[in-house]
Amino acid sequence: MRMNPIRPALAAAALSAFLFTGMPAFAEMVAYKADLTGKMESPANDSKGTGAVDASYDTTTKKLSWTVTYTGTTGPATAAHFHGPAAVGANAPPLVPLSGSMTSPMKGDATLTDAQATDLAAGKMYFNLHTAANKDGELRGQVMKK
Repeated sequence: MRMNPIRPALAAAALSAFLFTGMPAFAEMVAYKADLTGKMESPANDSKGTGAVDASYDTTTKKLSWTVTYTGTTGPATAAHFHGPAAVGANAPPLVPLSGSMTSPMKGDATLTDAQATDLAAGKMYFNLHTAANKDGELRGQVMKK
């Protein structure tokens, strides 16, 4: 009995095609951070406060998750946002407002649009924390990949 060599070759080709194209894409988690100071505000202020943003972005679900900590501000936070698109020192409108408690630590998440995700990856997003004494922002930091 003779074996047909074409069948095993076709089976191998079909299996290879499935493995390379049929596998689901795995999410990439990208870590981001921002150091928050008054000197980073535009215009800068002399706040003694400091803070940090630790964030992660899931490239599949487009979900940005964050923890923001701060201390030493002139008063309680009255608002907080991710702004963009903007380079360091430039101002831009809020893109992702934070809601809920403004006490440190602030935790939350949001689903980004494609444009927002592009700005985040390009380092064109900043975080801004507002207080009653600094209505335009007391602490700010550019959100960058870790």
